[in-house]
Formats: sequence, C-alpha cells, structure tokens
Amino acid sequence: MREQWTALTDEQLLAQCEVDTYRASGPGGQKRNKTSSAVRLRHKPSSLLVIAEESRSQHENKAKALRRLRRALYLQLRCELTPEQLQPEKLQTAPELAAARDPQGRLYVSARDPRFWPAVAVVLDVLLATQGRLSEAAALLGTSTANLGDFLQSDDKVHEQVNRLRGAFGHKPLR
Repeated sequence: MREQWTALTDEQLLAQCEVDTYRASGPGGQKRNKTSSAVRLRHKPSSLLVIAEESRSQHENKAKALRRLRRALYLQLRCELTPEQLQPEKLQTAPELAAARDPQGRLYVSARDPRFWPAVAVVLDVLLATQGRLSEAAALLGTSTANLGDFLQSDDKVHEQVNRLRGAFGHKPLR
C-alpha cells in the first residue's frame, strides 16, 4: 500500500486525509493567537497523524504537513519482502536504490533530496527482513556496512526508526 499512497498527487493524498485546523499556541504575536493556521492531517487508510503549526499561514502549514505525511509513509510503513524480492540482484537494481547511489555504488543522497525517502523505505524493509542485522542488509544491498550505517545516520528520524527496529530484535542501537 505504501507505494500506492506515495505515488498519489498532493490533492489525491489530501483527499484521503481528515484535515483539522486549529489555533497554535506559543510565540508569534497577536495574529498567531487569533487565526486557525495550524494543520493536523490524519491519513485515514494508514492512521498516520502529522501536524504543522510553525507558520502563520494555513496554506504553508498544509503543504508542510503533506510533506511530513509522505515522509512518515516511507519511514513508518514497512513492506514484508518475499525471498524472491530479497535477492541481491533485484535489490541492487531497484529503482529507489539506484537513484540514491553515487557513481561508485555507495548510498549517498541528502535527506533534502526527494530520492532519499524512497531509498530509506527500501533499506528499512531490508533491515526488517534481516531482523535488524546491518551487515547482512548491507550485503544484500550491495554496499558496505559502514556506508549503510552512514546513510542511516544521515537523518535523525531515520536513525531513530532504525534503532527502534533493531531494538525489537534485541540488537544494540546504532551510535
């Protein structure tokens, strides 16, 4: 389902959401306290919830919330991979990973790059299949354990999710 949801346009994805607007509290002056500019999106099919309340503009907050929802879909929804999908030849040529590799074949793309999150989703799916074992996942993905570790630590939310997954299998968290 993740692939279907992430392929949707913003309008289509928003149509699947329950949208709440409310007044955000905190600093920002009189305007922030008088307008309902904060946005909460609840993606009904997946039950994911995201909020954006840092801007005084409801439109900006809605756009930020949509970006956060897409990121959450990649980050929190796992796909169980079949033994056929776990073949190194298939994984190493997966379009999501191919787009995130540098000319030497290392996973190297910034978290600000739109190719980052689809690659993270595939890597987390492989980590789930290998029960959180980084070296085994790196071998399947055709990269080094150090490169995979660096890639997973390049974003705090990804690092947190990896440690949650590893903890579920009794492994020590990545530093």
